[in-house]
Amino acid sequence: MDICIREAIKSDYNSLLPLFRQVHELHVYERPDLYKENSTPVGQEFFESQISDARQHIFVATIGNEIVGFVVMKEEDIIENSFVNARKILFINSLCVAETQRKKGIGKRLMHYVFEFGKSLNIESVELGVTEKNTSAIKFYESIGMATKSRKMEIILD
Repeated sequence: MDICIREAIKSDYNSLLPLFRQVHELHVYERPDLYKENSTPVGQEFFESQISDARQHIFVATIGNEIVGFVVMKEEDIIENSFVNARKILFINSLCVAETQRKKGIGKRLMHYVFEFGKSLNIESVELGVTEKNTSAIKFYESIGMATKSRKMEIILD
């Protein structure tokens, strides 16, 4: 199995849409109070705007001609102020490996690619958010060396 990673192009949209749905359906399942059911969670126009934005990056993992995973990220600058130092981060908005292709090293390959890409941009850290309920994702991120930086908490008021 030869996994290749490359930048996404506009013509990848239709192949990526089922994977975008897979991620969105997980979010809807875990937090229906926050996420709406939507068969097109990422519109083509939005996807194309991400590709044309120099600070956003989408990489796809392929096996042959089939897209089997993706990662969407954005460069962010933290501005120095009286209580934080300036720094540059790469924030992962979304990562997905097709359900039928999991446990084959594709996610690790994508993430290591992201880490190397971040180094090439002189990024200080790669960061992401993951819900507490997504324990398999948390275990995966920990297995590649990531650690919890902070935690968001909430109380839902009726």
